[in-house]
Amino acid sequence: MEWSLTHFWLILALVLSLAELTSGVLLLLALGIASALTSVLAFIGLPLEWQLVGMGIFSGVLVPVAVRWIRPRFSPKGVAYGTTGTGVEQGRSYRTLIRDFDSASGIKVNGDFYRLRVASTGTTELPEGTKVLFKHFDGTTAVVETITHTEQ
Repeated sequence: MEWSLTHFWLILALVLSLAELTSGVLLLLALGIASALTSVLAFIGLPLEWQLVGMGIFSGVLVPVAVRWIRPRFSPKGVAYGTTGTGVEQGRSYRTLIRDFDSASGIKVNGDFYRLRVASTGTTELPEGTKVLFKHFDGTTAVVETITHTEQ
């Protein structure tokens, strides 16, 4: 059996599609499908330059489709992955919680518990249910201000 560019594109499609199993973002799957479509271009005899152009066009169409329209259909409703820590929570109010195993004070942001520190006093312990205003993250610590001490 003689190896050709068609085989190369098909092997690349298989490798990219299998690698998708480790990521779950659908990016590698879209590239795998683009590579499989490029193998059709190689099979009909187009030169390598046109195969690369085809791969670029297929990727340019399939990647945005997979990431923008297909991937959100596989994500749980109401979850905005990747937004925690980008500033979208700034200015929101939260109620403090006490964690069970170590009695740490904190808040839950997007379902994750973050220990807190009050910006004006440096306090790290507040009673459960205290209403606080989120300021920003300092590493993995949520810097907050109690609502009664909110600075204007």
